[in-house]
Amino acid sequence: MELYLDAASTEPVDPDVIGAMMPFLTEAYANPMSVHGAGRTAARALEAARTSLAADLGARPDDVVFTSGGTEADNLAVKGIAMARMKMLRETLGGRIRPRIIISSVEHPAVLRSAQWLERWFGCEVVTIPVDGQAHIDVNALRHALTQTELPDQGGIRNRTVLVSSMLANNEVGTIEPIDEIVRIAHGHDVPVHVDAVQAVGQIPIRMREWDVDALSLSGHKFGTPKGLGALLIRARVPVEPLISGGEQERGLRSGTQNVAGAVALAIALHESTVRMRNRYRRLIASRNRLIDAVLRVEPNARLTGDPECRLPGHASFVFPGVSGEALLVDLDARGIACSSGSACAVGRHEIPKTLLAMGYEPQVAKSAVRMTFREPLERAEINRIAAAVEESCTTLRRSSEPRGTAPTMQAR
Repeated sequence: MELYLDAASTEPVDPDVIGAMMPFLTEAYANPMSVHGAGRTAARALEAARTSLAADLGARPDDVVFTSGGTEADNLAVKGIAMARMKMLRETLGGRIRPRIIISSVEHPAVLRSAQWLERWFGCEVVTIPVDGQAHIDVNALRHALTQTELPDQGGIRNRTVLVSSMLANNEVGTIEPIDEIVRIAHGHDVPVHVDAVQAVGQIPIRMREWDVDALSLSGHKFGTPKGLGALLIRARVPVEPLISGGEQERGLRSGTQNVAGAVALAIALHESTVRMRNRYRRLIASRNRLIDAVLRVEPNARLTGDPECRLPGHASFVFPGVSGEALLVDLDARGIACSSGSACAVGRHEIPKTLLAMGYEPQVAKSAVRMTFREPLERAEINRIAAAVEESCTTLRRSSEPRGTAPTMQAR
């Protein structure tokens, strides 16, 4: 039987979530913008889902904008906030000031490429903040970068940096970033903060308003909904330009007929994940730590990547120097262990995890990365099975990579 250790890439859809969706696909299917009774029923379900989602994320219902997933949410946050702030800069200071966007060196492609798009089409300066050997953002470098872009206060504009964007938890190594400190630093320079919380939502407590975050992205399939569902939580105080034009749904920020069944699925799945997290958090951490210890015991050359303590509860990531990560994944899969090398967004390609490169790992070592992620505590028998598979795979692969001896030559008589 296969043991699935790739929950960070996607999770199965819970039967309760499917059950909650079905009435809004087959019976209460009306457009929530319609004024008739059926439309009002759909609208009530949509707003109930919005309220539930906000409550579980420490936000308010009017913060929630439903999207097609985390990638769209990241795009709307990065491009939308930046363009709105750029407009304010132009109106106040003319075209004399070059806007800047600050991201970390380990951001997901949805954030990185959105920033690069703004650089290509609008001339924005994109600054990447380095991380340390555990993938923590260098907050002193962030503070310095923001100080560089301070402006004399003109019309309420104090900084030419239009946005700081940081992930909450790293998808490749599981490290949790100091978001509260990042927000304090950025707000001290009058700069809004977007948080990519795709890997963290449903896994650790989220307190958007308590952290004073301006915008936060999430993706439903990371915590048990069908793929193609997500949301951007964005405070009304933050100017944002919509990327999709149309009928002005979702506060005018995401036009298009709302997916009521999808919104219900998000709310139900998140609430179930939140309850499950509260009940199993300590056991999940304990089983994660036992897995880490077991892998490092059977494979002494292996190294844990990321912060050993301040990391996602069901996330164990390693490098195996001297072993090809791609070959190790294939061999483990043949032994019934399904895991990954890092991000699942490389369109099937096995690429060097860029987070490890940013952390200072040599490319050859980074290529040996393996990530094991799970949402349920692992039993001891499962941990023993994983460790045994890792040991056998590494031994087999090292033997196969050893140079073959040359055949003995015959001596002349």
